[in-house]
Amino acid sequence: MPDQRDPAGMAAFSVCEALLLALLDRGLVPEREIVGILRDAATHHENAQGPESERIKHAAAAKLINEIILGGNLSRRS
Repeated sequence: MPDQRDPAGMAAFSVCEALLLALLDRGLVPEREIVGILRDAATHHENAQGPESERIKHAAAAKLINEIILGGNLSRRS
């Protein structure tokens, strides 16, 4: 199976992660709310409609987000 990551997706992920970490580090958003944001994002991808090829991409995105949640930490903290 080919690598499904792409530079734009990797960049977007890094920027979003940095923003969430900055909000957490500065005490602007508690960790439970960040987890809620991640859960909402995962749910959005889990419920995506469209052609099978698009649903497969959304399922992969949801899996990644859920792995971040289950890990209990954003990557910088692991």
